[in-house]
Amino acid sequence: MEIERKFLVKKMPEDLETYPCLLIEQAYLCTDPVVRIRRQDNSYYMTYKGKGMMVREEYNLPLNEKAYLHLKAKADGHIIAKKRYRIPLGTLTAELDIFSVPKELTLVEVEFSTEDEALSFCPPDWFGEDVTSDSRYHNSNMI
Repeated sequence: MEIERKFLVKKMPEDLETYPCLLIEQAYLCTDPVVRIRRQDNSYYMTYKGKGMMVREEYNLPLNEKAYLHLKAKADGHIIAKKRYRIPLGTLTAELDIFSVPKELTLVEVEFSTEDEALSFCPPDWFGEDVTSDSRYHNSNMI
């Protein structure tokens, strides 16, 4: 189960380059339900995501590079690329995504253990509008 809230970014956090950064490429095999493959640095995954906005089913399966490349060819160009910075927020982590493909966009996500924790979250000042319930900001809808 994935419980997350998603926000636009009002201003970039200070010292962004000091935080861990991942290079991510995602290709979508299907968007209803969402079935995607991901290359995250040198790791590969296939993910199934169920319906929902803040709370939804999510299952990850490991892939190897050969399987990733084979499946990527079947994505018909439905690919996104982004840099992900992992920024500590106390006991939580903000995942700041800077997209380069298919368009330039910056979003920040925070994952939670419970719905109550998600609903009581008070975002820091650098977060912008909460777009958790806006399906236009699901990665699968950006392709």
